[in-house]
Amino acid sequence: MDYGAGGGLRRVRLGDVLVSAGLITQEELNGALEMQKKDPKNRKLGQLIIDEGLVGEESVLKTLAEQMRVQYLEPGTFEGDIKIASRLSQNVLRRFAVVPVREEDDGYLVAFVDPLDFAAQEAVQRALSDKPLILAITAQSEVQRILARLETQEGLRTTLAEIRREMAAGTADVVTLGGAESESAVMRLISIIISTAISRRGSDIHIEPGETNCSVRVRIDGFLTECFVFETDLYPPLSSRIKLLGDLDIGERRKPQDGRFSFTVDGKEYDFRLSTLPIAHGESVVMRILDKSKTLVRLDEMGFTPHNLERFRRAMRAPNGIVFVTGPTGSGKTTSLYAALNEVKSVTHKIITVEDPVEYRMPMLQQVQVNEKAGLTFAGALRSILRQDPDIIMVGESRDKETITIAIQAALTGHLVFTTLHTNDAPSAITRVMDMGVEPFLLASSVIAVQAQRLVRRVCPHCKKEVKYPKDLLERIKHMIPKDMDITQIVFYKGEGCKKCGGSGYMGRTMISEVLEINEVIAGMIVSNALKSQILEEARKGGFEEMFTDGIRKIAMGETTLEEVMRVAKL
Repeated sequence: MDYGAGGGLRRVRLGDVLVSAGLITQEELNGALEMQKKDPKNRKLGQLIIDEGLVGEESVLKTLAEQMRVQYLEPGTFEGDIKIASRLSQNVLRRFAVVPVREEDDGYLVAFVDPLDFAAQEAVQRALSDKPLILAITAQSEVQRILARLETQEGLRTTLAEIRREMAAGTADVVTLGGAESESAVMRLISIIISTAISRRGSDIHIEPGETNCSVRVRIDGFLTECFVFETDLYPPLSSRIKLLGDLDIGERRKPQDGRFSFTVDGKEYDFRLSTLPIAHGESVVMRILDKSKTLVRLDEMGFTPHNLERFRRAMRAPNGIVFVTGPTGSGKTTSLYAALNEVKSVTHKIITVEDPVEYRMPMLQQVQVNEKAGLTFAGALRSILRQDPDIIMVGESRDKETITIAIQAALTGHLVFTTLHTNDAPSAITRVMDMGVEPFLLASSVIAVQAQRLVRRVCPHCKKEVKYPKDLLERIKHMIPKDMDITQIVFYKGEGCKKCGGSGYMGRTMISEVLEINEVIAGMIVSNALKSQILEEARKGGFEEMFTDGIRKIAMGETTLEEVMRVAKL
């Protein structure tokens, strides 16, 4: 982020603005100015103040906007206007970090990272000379994200024009096979959407029609990012062709449908799980990207810290019992189960899974797909599985008392059972299962361990930099620091945002977790209906570390940020 020290609509000095707003003291400003004189990176004052943890980025932007009497645009609340942006060169947009937002009656609203940069204002005003500029301020990461999308949108102009020609000729909705289909503009658009999602490490593609446009968003590292916006007339041929790929009824738009298809990108085949849902302006189409290589994931590649990995592996080596993996939807539970099964599978063990749906096909596993319409439920499948003489069983989700009761009975009769639950932390799994109606003595006799997990984004290795946090924030988290660490020695990092990470400052995800091992003392506490807090206190004596503490270890390793850990783990 660049902050100037010159003028704008009103000439202001950023340091004086921050002091007058009470965000920093005069002494802190003087110290920052002295540091700036010796700074090898030649950072501008605003950036240096943020980097040193004196003031947060949002506070600086809002204060500057208020002082200059211009609008502050919060990230995620606006999008760039591709028609206005096309009047400026990509070099100008990138060099000065600006985004044309929209045309208004009295001028063009343009978002600047540095509204004090006269050169940027003059360059944009020359290109948009028919109306004056209306300045706005926003974060650099937001500008980079929007510019990346506008560049992609600009490259689609030819394809979108061809689709409209096909529509005018009445061939856009024609179902064709073989070479003719591969040449259609609609299929090229689908290929572009899928390729873009995969190149950006997306896990899901969401195509959502609205009243005036159709949005294509991709879930990247757990967050949805808008990649394309089309006019609504392009939605019908696009959705029809995707439904055709998934072998769905293209004439049925009143009921949800599910399908599956394969698609090759850059010589690599991907599976896609397709879902459609009727909404106000059409159908919401979601494609889950299933990378077949993920079935080969190893436990030591999951992101376990050595402490928790050893605890989880001890549970996996048990001859019988039940292991719970807990967390909300999208926290990587299924991937953890596949990694565990991948490690324990062998020709000497029969492993059967019951899943809804079977996302990845794995060798040496017998995988059962739940089909409730046909009467095959989790509980029903589990009963049949027990007659197949399995050694290890994986139940995709323990949804009700019947399913969890059968799973526990299997664990008590010599089977090793893996299953998932939806709970916030590991100790909560105990009370959750008892709330489902399972007797405490059955639970205490069968459960081996509970692992709770979350996914946090990895800080981008290409743009990460050291940051300092305010003392009051560090004081808040002090009690969660591992006993073998000194908070003053931890180096915190944050991603600035670059082209490789799409301006987000993050690239990829890793796991933070907590593993609660059930020993004889804790088993006795379960039988006596001990409180969660009492179980937690006893578990700490045995080396249990809470998820936030595990996240601190990941921060100290330089893998993630404090903001990410605070976002997903309870402090």
